[in-house]
Amino acid sequence: MQLPAFKATLLRRIRWLAWSKWLAVLALPLLAYANRPWGRMSAVMAVCSVFFGVVLFLALRAWETSLRRQFIRESTFPRFLGAKLRTQYPQLGVRDVELVLHGLRQFFMAHLRSQRQFVAMPSQVVDAAWHEFILHTRAYDAWCSVAFGNLMHHTPAEVLGRDPKRNDGLRRAWYWACKEESINPRKPTRLPLLFALDKKFAIPGSFSYVPDCSDIDRKSGSDAYCGTSFGDASGGGGSGCGGDAGSFGGSDSSGDGGGGDGGGCGGGCGGGD
Repeated sequence: MQLPAFKATLLRRIRWLAWSKWLAVLALPLLAYANRPWGRMSAVMAVCSVFFGVVLFLALRAWETSLRRQFIRESTFPRFLGAKLRTQYPQLGVRDVELVLHGLRQFFMAHLRSQRQFVAMPSQVVDAAWHEFILHTRAYDAWCSVAFGNLMHHTPAEVLGRDPKRNDGLRRAWYWACKEESINPRKPTRLPLLFALDKKFAIPGSFSYVPDCSDIDRKSGSDAYCGTSFGDASGGGGSGCGGDAGSFGGSDSSGDGGGGDGGGCGGGCGGGD
């Protein structure tokens, strides 16, 4: 896959940081060892060199992750994805396809921000776009190499189940999709794009979500899933979304909170029937 030329500098920086952060861990201790003074100062120098090596490693890793986020948000997907998606779902217009592909970016971002832990796919239509991308193995492998550093394997779309141990991947997707749109995952007032698209486009066999469980309570007979249930480790409803990034795997300390450019789907997409 030929990645866009205007990203050449960004790609070089990501690849350089991917290996240089490990070099930092080794270089400072080795340098201190090569220039060690004999006596009591040698132990102090060794400890300090290890400490600064770790600090430098963490700083370079944070920079690398920031650049990978930029790549996921700004890189161009292959053109065939839109055409394949419209063939499978003829009701989608050009702007609709752009929204679906933005939802795919949101899903990829959730994987990266959860420190590459497993995230579950909550959308059938976004899953279709992801699957078409994977079928072009060389393009997908090249894209994943830059975005994540390794291949992200496909898993089928799924919904919140009764077994809380099986819901971790979906909770991570919910948490980080909310963070991308500055939505409070504990008390969402609207759905993030990734969880709203199926309902918006009336995808057959789709998963329907609403932001809050009380919306379902007011609409008896609804088959929708509610966002507030993602925070309940017991599988019940209503307690919020955990509250911190660590509960979902990942870090929310970079200050790169993401934009709300997917929020055009906002609160109007994906209420209960």
